[in-house]
Amino acid sequence: MPEPKFKPPKYFAVEGPIRVGKSTLARVLAERFHARRIFDCEDNPFLADFYDEKAGSAFRAQMFFLMERHKRLLEVDRDAAPSPVVSDFLFEKDKIFAYVNLDNEELKLYERYYEMLASSLAVPDLVIYLQAKPEVLKKRISKKGAPEESNISPEYLETIAQAYEHFFFHYSASNLLVVDTSDIDFVERNQDLQELLRRLKQPVKGTQYFLPLGPD
Repeated sequence: MPEPKFKPPKYFAVEGPIRVGKSTLARVLAERFHARRIFDCEDNPFLADFYDEKAGSAFRAQMFFLMERHKRLLEVDRDAAPSPVVSDFLFEKDKIFAYVNLDNEELKLYERYYEMLASSLAVPDLVIYLQAKPEVLKKRISKKGAPEESNISPEYLETIAQAYEHFFFHYSASNLLVVDTSDIDFVERNQDLQELLRRLKQPVKGTQYFLPLGPD
């Protein structure tokens, strides 16, 4: 019998640390698959205080992210949705930052809310994890020049990158494609983007790794 025709995932989630290319890839995937896009929260009113290291701001910022991300992802219903869905984030990413930024007592309270909210959300068919070395992320942050990102220290950036690596090394809830973007740039090089899009025309089972060729 002939192999069944490959059907692309109906629910994508794109993940990775800051300035790794999540938004660019999510936008392209949404256009390519005529998908509804779910944006991550970018208007957290407590974030500026967090970057300024004001007391209590980490917990306030984290809880705002948790509730807002849950509200946005609650709209996802893979069975009822008439078109695919592309999310700029994975709900579990919230926990990555919570473990880095909260103290033990704050974390206990956070986890009670997290577990209650996570149970009501659909699981993506495919997660695309974009990774990059901390020094590459730092260069991209500087190039972007966003004022709210100017206070991010190299140490914090390295901590977050390592936390992502640890999390996805153990991740098994969805099919996972790990893409190293250290030597490629989806924003600046269309060739790099097209190479990944060609890979996504093939099935991803379990955890698989994709190492683009990058520039000659």
